[in-house]
Amino acid sequence: MRNSLPENDLEHAAMTAILAHALAVIRNESFGGHVNPDRCAALALYHDVSEVITGDIATPIKYFNPGIAAAHREIERASQEKLLSMVPAPLSGYYRAIIQPDPSSDEWRVVKAADNLAAHLKCVEELAVGNEEFRKASAATLKKVRALAMPEVDLFMKEYAPSFGLALDELN
Repeated sequence: MRNSLPENDLEHAAMTAILAHALAVIRNESFGGHVNPDRCAALALYHDVSEVITGDIATPIKYFNPGIAAAHREIERASQEKLLSMVPAPLSGYYRAIIQPDPSSDEWRVVKAADNLAAHLKCVEELAVGNEEFRKASAATLKKVRALAMPEVDLFMKEYAPSFGLALDELN
């Protein structure tokens, strides 16, 4: 798909970090959660760091079939290991915990939700500027976001997500 509003990996990581932080705060303040918003933001900043080596591979290609998905996970893991091998030894444990977090942790679940949300909001923004190439992706990402069944995501979608489709002068 062609972007009307180009986005690089760093911009995506920053948006995901902002969203992860917000989702963690919403979870804690509105739903009695106990996740660390700062850790969620840090994990999100590094969530696609392996793409420094692999480049960004489009989601439909990554998950085209189980074999490709498994191969992609292995390439991602090898890329993470390569990057971690370049970190000075005294810092390696700290960065390993960020680059390869516990996939069952609540913080990582918030980050994955933020990643899906960032993908959906990118579609919303593209549609808002008339880029119809994002219509199908928007529906697919919305379905994925709704399927998360996370109250903090649902609240974000209801209260905050609609503003992402507005022009600057409509925000007032």
